[in-house]
Amino acid sequence: MTSDTSETDRSAIIAEMALQLCGTDFRLHGRSADHGLDCIGLAAQCLGAADMACDVPNGYSIRGGSAEQISEVMKLAGFDAVSPNEALREGDIALARPSPIQWHLMIKTEGGFVHAHAGLGQVVFTPGPTQWPIEQIFRILES
Repeated sequence: MTSDTSETDRSAIIAEMALQLCGTDFRLHGRSADHGLDCIGLAAQCLGAADMACDVPNGYSIRGGSAEQISEVMKLAGFDAVSPNEALREGDIALARPSPIQWHLMIKTEGGFVHAHAGLGQVVFTPGPTQWPIEQIFRILES
């Protein structure tokens, strides 16, 4: 991460990149806009645009895993875990729970969320609040 890029700038870059990736094909374990993205690949692309290094996990199932594993990866990438009761900010990454056995990452943007939607087969912008419970919010650590 560059030292002259502020938290606010990086958050705005994350949100803008998420919006630019709308329409990208969904692909489980996808890591590039050219070949498709899943929710982790979407987050990784956005972090990369903000010059934030991230050790992106692979080999996971679309269902399963734990909030603790996800939190550890996000902490190493430079994020703080904040309460799901906090007001979301542009560029936050929300960890949602679409079902009791599934986790999902979404990027908060102005007016809604961007996420890789397996059912629709692409990265989409969903206006308004999320339909799924948010279990954790990840916010860039303040410098």
